[in-house]
Amino acid sequence: MAIPQVIHGSTEMLQIADAVAREKNIERETVLAAMEEAIQIAGRKKYGLEHDIRAQIDRKTGAIKLFRVITIVEIIENPEDEAKFLTPAQAQRKYPGAKIGDEFRDELPPIDFGRIAAQTAKQVIVQKVRDAERERQYEEFKDRVGEIVNGVVKRVEYGNVTVDFGRTEAVIRRDELIPRETFRKDDRIRAYIYDVRREKTGAQVFLSRVRPEFLAKLFMQEVPEIYDGVIEIKAVARDPGSRAKIAVTSHDPSVNPVLSCVGVRGSRVQAVVSELQGEKIDIVEYAEDPATFVVNALSSAEVSKVVIDEDSNRIEVVVAEDQLSLAIGRRGQNVRLAAQLTGWNIDILTEETESERRTQEFNRLSALFIEALNVEEVIAHLLVTEGFSSVEEVAYVPIEDLAQIEGFDEAVAGELRQRANDYLDQKRADTEAKLKADGVEDALMKAEGLTLEMVEKLAAAGVKTMDDFAGLATDEFFEILPKSGLSQEDVSAMIMKARESWFAA
Repeated sequence: MAIPQVIHGSTEMLQIADAVAREKNIERETVLAAMEEAIQIAGRKKYGLEHDIRAQIDRKTGAIKLFRVITIVEIIENPEDEAKFLTPAQAQRKYPGAKIGDEFRDELPPIDFGRIAAQTAKQVIVQKVRDAERERQYEEFKDRVGEIVNGVVKRVEYGNVTVDFGRTEAVIRRDELIPRETFRKDDRIRAYIYDVRREKTGAQVFLSRVRPEFLAKLFMQEVPEIYDGVIEIKAVARDPGSRAKIAVTSHDPSVNPVLSCVGVRGSRVQAVVSELQGEKIDIVEYAEDPATFVVNALSSAEVSKVVIDEDSNRIEVVVAEDQLSLAIGRRGQNVRLAAQLTGWNIDILTEETESERRTQEFNRLSALFIEALNVEEVIAHLLVTEGFSSVEEVAYVPIEDLAQIEGFDEAVAGELRQRANDYLDQKRADTEAKLKADGVEDALMKAEGLTLEMVEKLAAAGVKTMDDFAGLATDEFFEILPKSGLSQEDVSAMIMKARESWFAA
């Protein structure tokens, strides 16, 4: 970049600024500001670094003016700043009527750029132009996160691929490439922009070929119904280069989402498979009902039964013995991808295993009712068959519901409820006695929001008094009681209430 040797009025500066602005695709004003800064640096070297030297390039004629700026301040704290500042008293002779905060400019004679000064100015301008170019790149691409771009491989280093698309380079790290795929210089490549960052070397654009979003965007390009919003992609799960699952739903009853994504003779899905190095893709229909969605997600396996446990976000899927390997998949791939797709933890059981476990649970609950309620085996079996799984349920269920069980009447129902309450009262008394013996404070056992089971776990962790409880952080509480069923706001309010005695003191 040429730098004029003399800085008085010339249109050469404007011509250089226009050329650089066009070449780098940045604002002309940015280039002129960089030139002004370069001239200021040269001016300070000639007139002294202690001076506040400023340059100004006329935007129409290219004429350059150099100034020394004096600022009026109340007190000059640093003697080294005396060349830049004056107090109102000092300024009166040269600048009559000067007030604090005023700036005065003394025009300086034009200077010639020597070889070193010209080189310094060139470096400043080049650096500023680079900074402006990086900022332009960042501003251009920060809103393009989520797009697919096409580019050409510029170089491959240590498995990382640098891609050139237009005026910008992007990087695909080795772990963002599909396993076993290789690229060479000048290969064409498609990838997904997942991040754009400001870095010292400029705007860094990061690409990926393994993220689920890349698969979703490829389908959007191949399936017009997805692009138009008729079909919606609800979830994607991938084992890059091997297998993927995509859940789709249709907002138009007349459009089959799965068939639309497959295409005529599989043309649409095959185009995506080819781009992903032969990755097998299961297209499944999304369903609001979790059980149906999980069955769809397992795709190739025939499911006999589904049991949902919403509290633990877990679903048990029962299949025939000959369907077990299909449901699990090679190295657990099928069930793992189905779990990622649906957001549920999935356990696969054979019908035989599920039957054995159901029998064991039936026997366990029957034994519990026989011991706790002091009833005969047939009554215990009836309770389990009707879905009762704890003594608490028997104690708190309305008598009318109990009386509706075949062979029961209100008298039997009332007796069962009474026995259940007696058992729970005795169990509560035993627990309280044990906690007291362990040094647990009465106030903690009676604290609102805490059950005795919670207090037992708190005591085991060393929390035995209200002061101990008040000293807990909410995170510590959830570490001790991860399944308390309480919200963070509830726990925070309980701890703050326990701290009231601190504030009173």
